[in-house]
Amino acid sequence: MTIEESLASARSHLRRLDPADAYAATAEQDTFIVDIRPDFQRREAGEIAGAIVVERNHLEWRLDPSSDARIPEAVHSGIRWILICEGGFSSSLAADALHKIGLRRSTDIIGGFHAWTAAGLPVERPASPAIPRRPGEGATTPV
Repeated sequence: MTIEESLASARSHLRRLDPADAYAATAEQDTFIVDIRPDFQRREAGEIAGAIVVERNHLEWRLDPSSDARIPEAVHSGIRWILICEGGFSSSLAADALHKIGLRRSTDIIGGFHAWTAAGLPVERPASPAIPRRPGEGATTPV
């Protein structure tokens, strides 16, 4: 299977959101935007206010409610995790990985952070370098 086939397979069961719909969805209970971009991309381009930062390599561990390494928001498998990466490709594969561990409401943002900024949605410059987030720490501390 090629990466394009893998991506198409991953997206076939995701209810992907455009940036405006993702932004509006954050008003819903148990819905969170999760920024999976690496630190250097967030420092360079900015961050989404209110997004939870969990870099891709920690994602399943932090969002699985049965994991000892889960974040405080990961209280049950019905949480709607809306993932965002730089261009909307890695986030699709990551959302698929979350589906595979039972987090079936997970999805991603079409076009990623590029589309988010093109839509004129809010972006903040990070105040300081990222500090690794540990289980039990507040939602505004990056992972």
